[in-house]
Amino acid sequence: MTAISSVLGLFFVSFVAATLLPAQSELGLAGLLAADTAPVWMLILAASTGNTLGSVVNWFLGRGVARFSSRRWFPVTPAQLDRASAWYQRWGKWSLLLSWAPVIGDPLTLAAGVLREPFLPFLLLVALAKTARYLIVAALVLW
Repeated sequence: MTAISSVLGLFFVSFVAATLLPAQSELGLAGLLAADTAPVWMLILAASTGNTLGSVVNWFLGRGVARFSSRRWFPVTPAQLDRASAWYQRWGKWSLLLSWAPVIGDPLTLAAGVLREPFLPFLLLVALAKTARYLIVAALVLW
């Protein structure tokens, strides 16, 4: 596997993992780090960028969620969206620092769009949270 295919594959998996579709980007990063397929910084950058951009998709979906929420294919149940919205209303934009967390992270990014969080603060907080997670995963794997 070449470095470029490793980086692109990790970017894609990380992107999908941040949308509301199931995927496991941490295992992908850990495996590629263990296999030493590309420079560490490049893998962390690919994972962080892909995961952040996937969350941006959720934010945009949230902006127009009323149009799609009744469709069968929509991946968030009304209960999940209500929980994420309640959490987001209680903690505000700082809750986006939990956007890396399993189960609640993706719905939080959707709720940020629903509740009209301005894009720049959203992007900065989510990028910070996602990058921190991948740095920790890399540190644990490489240690």
